[in-house]
Amino acid sequence: MKVVITYGTFDLFHVGHIRLLKRLRALGDELVVGISTDEFNLSKGKQSFFSYEERAEILESCKYVSKVFPENNWQQKRDDIKKNEASIFAMGDDWAGEFDDLEDLCQVIYLPRTEGISTTDIKSTFSKLDADELDKIESSLHDVITLVKSLSLS
Repeated sequence: MKVVITYGTFDLFHVGHIRLLKRLRALGDELVVGISTDEFNLSKGKQSFFSYEERAEILESCKYVSKVFPENNWQQKRDDIKKNEASIFAMGDDWAGEFDDLEDLCQVIYLPRTEGISTTDIKSTFSKLDADELDKIESSLHDVITLVKSLSLS
């Protein structure tokens, strides 16, 4: 069995994430995803819109993802590759060259990002909205999560 492993924050889940996960899954039989915890994101100077738990639940609902686990720090990747018996480590090409040191454990692949969409762009758009508009959007997004939860329980 060929296991593919990847990492990311996966905040504001969008079509670019779906397309990347689909391509990652096509590389092997299983796709395991390390999701940056809220604490790890803060140490990188980032803050997610959705909590780690919500982001993990969203990815667990994705048909391309076999398993999710928390990414707590940069150093855990070697142990995660071994623990999950991954034969491919894959990331978006914005990370090209950053993880080549893992090639002694598995094949390292960098895939092109989806053009025209990114979480950074979405957050930039949100930053231009006023507080009332943002509250409405946040409420709607949390309603969608509640709906997805109810559908997955049926």
